Amino acid sequence: MTLSRQLLLLISAIFLILISINFAISVKNFKSYLEDEGQIHAQDTATSLGLSLSPYMIDTSDPIIKTMVSAIFDMGYYKDIRLVDTGNNELIYIGNDKSFKGVPAWFAEYFPMSTITAKSEISSKWVIRGTLYVTINPSLAYSKLYDQAKKLLSYSLLTFVLSIILLELLLRITLTSLNKINQLALRITEGHFEIIGKLPWTTEIKNITISINTMSQKIKSTIAALNNKLDALGASLLCDDLSGLYKKSVFETDIMNLMMAYTPAYFFIIKLDSLPDLIRERGNVSIDQFLKAFAAKLKNTCEQYPNVIIRPYRFYGGEFALLVNNGNIEQIESIAQSLNSDIAELGQLYFKPDLVHIGVVHVNSVCTPKSILDSAYEAYEQARLIGVNSYYIRSNDDFSRDILNWKELVFNCIDKADYSLTYISKIIAFQNEQLIMEEASAQVYDSNNQLVAIGPFISIAEELAKIVDLDKGVINMVLDYIDRDNISHAIAVNLSIETIKNIGFRLWLEKLIKINPLITQQIVFSFSTYAVAKQVEAYRDFIEVIHHCGGRVMIKRFDSQSMSLEFIKSLKPDFIRLSREISNGVSVSLQKYEFIQAMQQMGFLLDIAILAENVQLDTDYYSLKSIGITGASR
Repeated sequence: MTLSRQLLLLISAIFLILISINFAISVKNFKSYLEDEGQIHAQDTATSLGLSLSPYMIDTSDPIIKTMVSAIFDMGYYKDIRLVDTGNNELIYIGNDKSFKGVPAWFAEYFPMSTITAKSEISSKWVIRGTLYVTINPSLAYSKLYDQAKKLLSYSLLTFVLSIILLELLLRITLTSLNKINQLALRITEGHFEIIGKLPWTTEIKNITISINTMSQKIKSTIAALNNKLDALGASLLCDDLSGLYKKSVFETDIMNLMMAYTPAYFFIIKLDSLPDLIRERGNVSIDQFLKAFAAKLKNTCEQYPNVIIRPYRFYGGEFALLVNNGNIEQIESIAQSLNSDIAELGQLYFKPDLVHIGVVHVNSVCTPKSILDSAYEAYEQARLIGVNSYYIRSNDDFSRDILNWKELVFNCIDKADYSLTYISKIIAFQNEQLIMEEASAQVYDSNNQLVAIGPFISIAEELAKIVDLDKGVINMVLDYIDRDNISHAIAVNLSIETIKNIGFRLWLEKLIKINPLITQQIVFSFSTYAVAKQVEAYRDFIEVIHHCGGRVMIKRFDSQSMSLEFIKSLKPDFIRLSREISNGVSVSLQKYEFIQAMQQMGFLLDIAILAENVQLDTDYYSLKSIGITGASR
C-alpha cells in the first residue's frame, strides 16, 4: 500500500472521528447555552417582576398584581408564572403548555432539557410578602437546538466530503507528509513520551518512526529517573534524620494547608520534660535510642487509628507533635489515653515515671499558626498541673475573633471592596538581575484598623461563597496597578478552588481577556501545590482554558510530599515556585542542592521555569543561581 493511500485512510478516519466528536460537543454546548440563557432569562424576569410587584404586595388581593403578571406572561414564552404568599398559598397562577411542532420525540429524549424555574422573594416595607416563581417553556429551546443540530450535521458532512476530495488531491502531489510523526514530536515536547506502536510500511518512514520512538523512550527513562531521585530526596528533606518523623517545617506547611481547606482538626503538643535529666544521666547513644523508641511509640499510636489521618512530627529536642484530621472528640480522648499508656511503659524502662505532658487544642479555619501553638502550649501547662504523664484537651475554642464577627467582616470588606493589595515575593531573574514577577496579596483591616490574618479571612470567604467576588476584585485591582504604574513584569494572582470551578467566573474572565490583553501578557494565575493535589481534575481543566487563551499559571509552595512529577507533567504549568523550606539552606545541604538540581533538569525537559521563594542568605542565593533555575525572591 502506498504512503499516499495509507495517509489518506488514516487522516480520513481521524477527520471523521473529530467531526463526530465536534458535532456531539457542539450540540451539547449549544444545549448548555440554551439552558443557561433560559435560567438567566427566568431569573431576570422573576427579579424585575418581583421588584415591580413589591409596592402592591401590601394588599395581595389588589387586581393590578394579576394584571402585571399577565402582561409579563403574554410578552414572553413561559410555561407558567406562580405567585404564593408567605404561607405558600397560591395567589396567582398563569400557565401555558404550548409546544413547537417539528421536533422528533427521539431528539427530545436524547437531549433532555430540564424545566427551568427561577424564584424571587417579594418584600414590601422590609417585610417578605410572597415568592414569585417563573418557569420557562422548554419547547422553544428544543426547536432551536434541533434546527442548530440539523445545520451543524449538514455543514459537517459537506465539510467532510470536500476535505476528503481536497486531501486526495494534496496527497497525490506530496508524499512527504509526516503528520503522525509530527504529532508525536509535539506530544514529546509537551511531556507525553508516547511511541508509535504500529510501524509504517514505507521503509524510510519506518526508520524515522523507530528513531523517534527510541528518543521518546530515552527521555521517558530520564524523566522517570529524575522522578525517583526527587521522591527519594524529597522524603529525606521532610523527615527528621534521627526519629524518622516529619520536621517542624512540614507541620507549618500542613497546618497552613489545613486552614486553607477549612478542615477541622486537633493538634497535640508533646514535650519530654525528663529529657534534660536523661541527658545528664546517660550518653548520646542511649539518648538517641530513647528518642527513636519514643518516635516509635508515636508511630504505633498513628497505626492504631487507620480511619483517622494522623501525622507525627519532631520539632526539636524533646518536643514532638501530632496533627489529627477527621477525628472526633471521643477519638481524640482515646488517642491521648493511648499515648499516655505507651509513654508510661517507656518511662518505666528508663526509670522516669513522669516522662511527658501533652496539650491538645482544636484547629479550624479561623485559627492562625501562632494562635494554635500558643493555645497548645497553654494546654500543655495545664497538663503539667494535673499530674504525672497527664494530658489536657482544651475544649473551648479561644479565637481572637468569633465566627459571627468574621462573617460580618468578610461581607463588609468584599461587598464594599474595602481591602487593598500589597505586592510581595519579588522574583529576580538570575540571568539579568531584572524583576520578572511579584505576587499580589490582599490586605484587610478590621474596625480597629488592625491588620487581619488573611488565611482565616480567605477560608471564611470560601465558606460564605464570597471568594469569587474577592478574586474578581483582586484581578481588577491588579489590572489598574499595571496600567497606572506602567508595570512591565508579571503579577501572580492567587485563585481559590471555588473560583476556578465557578462557571460565572470563567465566563467573566474570558470576556475580560478579550477586552484586556494584559490578563494573558502579565497576570500569572497562581495555585498552591496542596490545593492542586486535592482537586487535580478541576485545576487541569482550568489550566487548559488559561493556556488556550494564551495565559500562564504557576504552582507555588512546591514540595515532594504534596505532588508527584506525573501530576506536573499532566498539568503543564508555566512556573513552579519551590517552598521556602526547600529554598533556604541549600548551600549547606547536599540533599536540597541535589533536589533543586533535579527539579531544574525536569523543568528544562518539560519547559517549566523553576523559581525559589524567600531566600534569606546570600550563600543560598548564589547556590540557587549556580544550579541554573530561573530566579528567586529574597
